[in-house]
Amino acid sequence: MLENYLPIIVFIFLGLAFGVGPMLIGYLLGPSKPYEEKNTQFECGFPAFDDSRMYFNVRYYLVAILFILFDLEVAFVFPWAVVQSQLGWFGFIAISIFLFLLVVGFIFEWKNGALEWE
Repeated sequence: MLENYLPIIVFIFLGLAFGVGPMLIGYLLGPSKPYEEKNTQFECGFPAFDDSRMYFNVRYYLVAILFILFDLEVAFVFPWAVVQSQLGWFGFIAISIFLFLLVVGFIFEWKNGALEWE
């Protein structure tokens, strides 16, 4: 029975080796000469000029939600269109509910001004 789990155990060990191995090699063999200027915080090559907990505009999140809406639509509607004749009424009702929920999300985005560019 344990021979059935051998490939899984091998993949786990290989995944750990490929994930942890390079970091361990870099840590052990890499140069380590820290000094004050090297350990300072920086953003894009210059010192940070503001607090990292600053306010983000809500428009960023609205655009992210809009991307997810259209990404979900493409990811699910195209495969449904390929097999729609085999699904029958059940598939039609399921995709109708799905599209209704996407339209509700789109209306939410529209009301919050995600589609108005400045």
